[in-house]
Amino acid sequence: MMREYSLAHLTALSLTPPEMVDVAARTGYRYVGLRLNRVTPTEVLYPLITDRTLMKETKAHLADTGVGVLDIECARMGPDTEPESYLSFLETGAELGALHVLTQLPDPDFDRATDRFGRLCDLAKPLGLDVDLEFVSWTETPDLNRAAAVLHAVDRPNARILVDTLHFDRSNSSIADLRQLPPEWFRYAQVCDAPKEKPTTNEGLLYAGRSERLFPGDGGIDVRGILACLSEDIPYALEIPGDSLAAEVGLEEYARRALQSSREHLDRVAGERLALPRSKLSEQR
Repeated sequence: MMREYSLAHLTALSLTPPEMVDVAARTGYRYVGLRLNRVTPTEVLYPLITDRTLMKETKAHLADTGVGVLDIECARMGPDTEPESYLSFLETGAELGALHVLTQLPDPDFDRATDRFGRLCDLAKPLGLDVDLEFVSWTETPDLNRAAAVLHAVDRPNARILVDTLHFDRSNSSIADLRQLPPEWFRYAQVCDAPKEKPTTNEGLLYAGRSERLFPGDGGIDVRGILACLSEDIPYALEIPGDSLAAEVGLEEYARRALQSSREHLDRVAGERLALPRSKLSEQR
């Protein structure tokens, strides 16, 4: 099986959507992820929702290269955000042919958060979009168990959980708990590595998450152990912002190295494991 990979926008956020598509095509990715709004007040905004010229150019590059859009981000619903405010966001994702909507729930009121998540799922369903809840340790949906409680509560057919290996590790979520959850809840994963030592402040967690992630195998996260709990055929989105190396080698070369490293650490090992005799596989378990 040839694993499908996506180039997440945070890995190369200074690239415009058409540039993202072209870099992904030249470096071997099947998909891109596109950020349609700002996650922080200071980051760049690519107004695909309102700029028809940019939308037309992006769709032309997608058609010319055969690259697809795996996910759009980010539908972030805090205490003051209603899901209906994301309707144009969802419609833009559908026009791009996206498959998933990366969603966060930084809301301390569980009932309100689940109600809004369910309503977002209802808005996204006729557009053919899955809604994937990302748990992030510094938000009010901080770990896998909280995200699972949301999905149990909403019970929508297009509700999913997004596992980001960095956030999984930083939230101290449990691989044993992950194994117990329905596999259909997980339709793609965001993959990276990071130093084993965890930042001790939210500021440190934020900086590390946005600026100094590592390629799989270069850090201390049990990336393979986490991903082994998920279905073998799901795409991996490489969200690996690494400001220092990217500045040194350029974003295109950085994207190429990210994919090469991920394939070597994840795909090759999986292939070797499948090739082992059954007795050897039993020894490894």
